[in-house]
Amino acid sequence: MSMAAARISVRSAFTGLLISLLCLGSAQGGKLLVIPVDGSHWTGMKPLVEELGRRGNQVVVVIPEASLSMGPSEHTTTLTFPVPYTKESMMKTMGNNLGRLMTTDVSTTVARLKNYWNTMAMLSNYTMITCESMLYNKELMQTLRDYDFDALLTDPFWPVGIITGAYLDIPSIYMHGSLPCPLDFIATRCPSPVSYLPLRYTHYSNRMSLWERTVNLLRSLLEPAGCSRLYIYADKVASDILQRETSIVELASDAALWLIRFDFSFEFPMPLMPNMIMIGGMKAGKPKPLPQVSLRLLGYFLYFF
Repeated sequence: MSMAAARISVRSAFTGLLISLLCLGSAQGGKLLVIPVDGSHWTGMKPLVEELGRRGNQVVVVIPEASLSMGPSEHTTTLTFPVPYTKESMMKTMGNNLGRLMTTDVSTTVARLKNYWNTMAMLSNYTMITCESMLYNKELMQTLRDYDFDALLTDPFWPVGIITGAYLDIPSIYMHGSLPCPLDFIATRCPSPVSYLPLRYTHYSNRMSLWERTVNLLRSLLEPAGCSRLYIYADKVASDILQRETSIVELASDAALWLIRFDFSFEFPMPLMPNMIMIGGMKAGKPKPLPQVSLRLLGYFLYFF
């Protein structure tokens, strides 16, 4: 079998996990566990989740009691768990952080990096508080195990979904648009030719100078260490929950399917692994019909111009 045929075969097998849930007219719908991420991440995932529920699948969405944008949906079952923060405290903390971001001089690289890591530290704090609140909730985790789900749909921005998929031992489907570190490329071992492919947020073109290629290479060598640093506490929680030494990168490498929310219309062409599928444009709403134009007027226009 050729490499192209093998790639198509493997991708088809993994895609079947999601297609089986999307099938219309099935006698018995599938059971899907959804662990989303708050904010714009949930906005991009919500249409797919609601459509899966509308088509007769049993969709269970697990969210914290305090969130900015998540809540019950008509075609899904929503389970909540308590967290030691409120919606008001979240809004205040994020508002203060955004205020500092807007007023601080970011004209230098050091200032930009400082603001970036401050933002990541704030998000990481809320992320791990949420992870612990859910994963150490024995009653909730037993309830999820009793459901006997067919698959998990999650956003890997929060490691709680990655750990839950491994804990329940079910196929995991990751849907994401951006991550603090290139977890998708590192976990899938996806080839990334840094001589031709500029890394995210570098603002380089595909025609880099020697200096830019060198910077691109050095950044690519530091990214695995950055991921390890970012998930250092999540690795400890995962090892404790699963009762074995592991890491978020290792768990993410077992993902059945990666749904990538961009496409080559806005990104540089790059290699993709067989279980990585681009779904850019899925959030776009249904376009309005074009206004009716007189064919006679159109003919006059084409004739004169």
